Formats: sequence, C-alpha cells, structure tokens
Amino acid sequence: MTSSYYIYIMSSFSGILYIGVTNNLQRRVFEHKQELVEGFSKKYKCKKLVYFEEYKDVKQAIAREKQLKNWNRKKKEWLIKRVNLDFKDLSEDW
Repeated sequence: MTSSYYIYIMSSFSGILYIGVTNNLQRRVFEHKQELVEGFSKKYKCKKLVYFEEYKDVKQAIAREKQLKNWNRKKKEWLIKRVNLDFKDLSEDW
C-alpha cells in the first residue's frame, strides 16, 4: 500500500495563510474547519483550503513545506493563483 503526503495552504476570510503537511488531507482540513487543534490556524480561523500538493515521500513533502514557509506572501499568492485564481475553498464539496 502506497501512502500519500500533502502540503497544503489554508486561508482565513481575512487572507491569513497557514501552510502545513499531513498524510490525510481530508481529516486535517476537517480539523481546521472545526477548530479541533490549538494553534495558529485556530487563532486566525484558517478554514479554507486554497492549495495543496501530493507527494509519495514524506521527506519531500516536509522539504516543500519548509520551502513554502520561507517564501514571501507575494510568491505564495502567485503559487495559489496558478491553480485557484479566486482563492475558492477546494474542500467545499467534501
């Protein structure tokens, strides 16, 4: 059985961005939406999934997460807009 790992970006309605990594994207997005985990994303109400990438290797996913966290906001927005121009919630129909 092959595992998948995801880096993802959540956004608040005010535009705050949160970047994370997980092995279960649907579960993790649900946790963000329900505010089940204490921390940054709960504090700033980051509840919209606006971007994600899938990896087969956890080390690659973690490296990508670290890379994105070091990017400035403009570059992160550019990445999101390449696939999600209007910052729609990609998990809306889950």
